[in-house]
Amino acid sequence: MEHVIAYVDGYNLYHGLRDSKMRRFYWLNIQELMQQFTKPHQTLVTTKYFTTVVKTPADKRIRQSKFLDSLRTLRNFSIFYGHFLSDNIVCRNCGYAYTTHHEKMTDVNISVELMKDAFEDLFDVAFLLSADSDLVPSIRAVRGLFNHKRIVAIFPPGRFSTAIKHAANGVLHIDHVMLAKSVFPDEILKDGVVIRRPEKWR
Repeated sequence: MEHVIAYVDGYNLYHGLRDSKMRRFYWLNIQELMQQFTKPHQTLVTTKYFTTVVKTPADKRIRQSKFLDSLRTLRNFSIFYGHFLSDNIVCRNCGYAYTTHHEKMTDVNISVELMKDAFEDLFDVAFLLSADSDLVPSIRAVRGLFNHKRIVAIFPPGRFSTAIKHAANGVLHIDHVMLAKSVFPDEILKDGVVIRRPEKWR
């Protein structure tokens, strides 16, 4: 059996779903989705999910918190956190000032885990769910150092990277059927606590 580890860029997936108007699939069992890409001779060892915690607005933070709680109910599933960096922007024309936020460290965290797991020989095949071309150097490094290992890119809905396509061993796409089969139940019971799907995601 080939060992598979899945590396999921949470925000890349979220924005792909959002831009494709697929809000009903936000309540997604990531582990089940990755499982659908495995072949009969492969076993999904673990799934690693990379994200950053939203601080504002409050309603969005609460929805994400419920989603992360649902993911924590999964076996052989790990969550890795980055952070948001604030930038103060001033318009050169009108002088209007505002603050914007950029997610940081996700691509670095994915790269570190991918390289570490390759060196520790924990996978034969890596599923990389992302269209972030910043991951290309890591893909090339793993393939160059371990030519017997394969990295398969999985692009989120509405997302594509030519650079990743050329760097990876292969490319797969997520379709509506896979997403529909991977949605969590509306209510999840864990240690006597019920985790409910946010109303806005129904």
